[in-house]
Order: sequence, then C-alpha cells, then structure tokens
Amino acid sequence: MKAILFDKYGGPSVMYSGEAPKPIINDNEVLIKVAAAGINRPDILQRQGSYPPPKGASEILGLEVSGKIVEIGKNIDHDFKNKEVCALVTGGGYAEYAKSTLATVLPIPAGVSLIEAAAIPETFFTVWTNLFDSGSLKKNETLLIHGGASGIGITAALIAKAMGIKYLTTVGSSKKKDFMDRLGSLLTINYLEEDFEEIIKEKLKGVDVILDIVGGEYFQKNINILNKFGRLINIAYLQSPVVTANLLPIMLKRLIVTGSTLRIRSDEEKQKIRDSLKEHIWPLFENNSVNMIIDKEFSFNEVEKAHIYMENNENIGKLLLKF
Repeated sequence: MKAILFDKYGGPSVMYSGEAPKPIINDNEVLIKVAAAGINRPDILQRQGSYPPPKGASEILGLEVSGKIVEIGKNIDHDFKNKEVCALVTGGGYAEYAKSTLATVLPIPAGVSLIEAAAIPETFFTVWTNLFDSGSLKKNETLLIHGGASGIGITAALIAKAMGIKYLTTVGSSKKKDFMDRLGSLLTINYLEEDFEEIIKEKLKGVDVILDIVGGEYFQKNINILNKFGRLINIAYLQSPVVTANLLPIMLKRLIVTGSTLRIRSDEEKQKIRDSLKEHIWPLFENNSVNMIIDKEFSFNEVEKAHIYMENNENIGKLLLKF
C-alpha cells in the first residue's frame, strides 16, 4: 500500500510517499480503507522524534482516519463489513489502509461527510475525556481555552457552545481573534498583544476550568486566575513541560491540576470515551448544534505542505490529508 514514510527525524521534508506492508488485523480489529486522515500536533512531534508511538503501534504517522471497513477480525460482527466509519488509531493513519480496534470505531454522524469525519476522533476523544470526565465541567461554569483556534481549541469551543457553557479563548493573531469572537467566545485575547492573566482578572475575576496546551510560563498564570475549586487540565506543552511555580494558591483555593495523554490508554478506557461521545455528542451533530470546522484539505502528496502550514500556526480548525 502507499503510505507517508520517513527514515529519519527532522523537518517536514523528511516525509515522502512510499510503499509499506498492508496492516494485518487480529481477531478484534478491523481494516479501514482510508478516505482521509486528520493532521494533528502529535504527528509533528513524532516526526521530530519527541513523541514515539507506543509499543506495537504503527510507526506511520496519523492518529485518526475515516473510510470504509474492508476486513474484519473473527470476533467482529459481520454487519461492520463495508460500513463507513471514523476511528481513533494509535498510528498508521497516513496510509491507504489502517487498522483499528473496534473500541475506537464510530459511525459517521448525520450531516458530516466521509472526508470531514476524519477530523473528529482525536480532538473529540481528547476534549471530552479531559473537560467532562477529568474536569467535571458544568453548565454554570466558565471555561478558558488556550490555543482557541487550534483543532483542539475549536472542538472544545463547539462542545461548550452546544451545551450552553460560557467559554473564553486565547489566540495568536487578529484573524483568529475575529474568528473566535464570531464563534461565540465570551472574551478572546490575543496573547501576542495582551496579558491574558491581567485581562481575565480585570474583566471576569477568574475562571473555573482551563484547558491548556502551552505549559511553561502559562502554568503560574493559570493557577493565579482559577476560581476556588478550579481545575487546570494540561494536555500539551508547546512552551515547556518544566515550570517554576508558587503552589500556595493550589492549596488555598483547593484547585485540581491534572493532565493526560490519550494514545497510551487501554482499549477499555477508549471504548468508554467512544460510548460517551456517541451518547452525548453524536446527537449534537445530528441536530446541527455542532458542525465541523475544517481549515484545509490537502492531497496525499501535499503532506509536507500541510505540516508546514500547521507548524506556522496558520490553521483555524482542523487539517485533513485526503487519499
């Protein structure tokens, strides 16, 4: 099969289109003929050598796909054969075929195209488990989303908006600020021009839950603006995972600081998230409360261009790689 490969770590230019063995599925897996794959920050980190795949996972990039199931394992119901689905995978998405455990396979939501569906699994799994399972985000609370115009950020904003939860965002350009304002952000702060800590203290006093992809100096600022019983949820570290901080506010305000990664979780954990998404989020797609926001779709041979676009922080929403 054709696949996007790389033989050494480095910049986008190390990737190339080549041939790879077609995946062999076990009794509890399905083989998907890929229509499209989502492009995510972890793909860039893996290509650079700082995010290795879990043991036994494909070395090929790509954590989410959409397509048609063409092979099923012995323990899989035959009704799944030839179904169009989207799936969260541990790797192997940038290829003509990808295998997946059934625990992370979902039907295409009504109103979403087969191509667009490739943008769902990684961000929706991540946002749901972090904000609602770990973060216990409630309707009467206020959510701060860092990196608001990223795939993760917009997914969090869409879910919050659909559930009537007030949210505010930080972004890195006036174009992204305008977009998030139109999307319904209560307050959108351009972090290149304003200090989000000062602005939030002045206008809102504080927030209840923070979804952070930055780390570094943001850690202390986040702690400072959380309300009593607030929750700080770390899911990435674009600045640095190493911080120097005053932990006293955590004790005084009885804060919870947590973090997670999705890729290494067990199939059982992922299946619980999948079932929650199907129960709580799929109806929102079907009644048009949630709509996919895709920035660009790139063809298979434009993968280098796609990674450069994401690394330059140009995207507002998700990026897709079409096969």
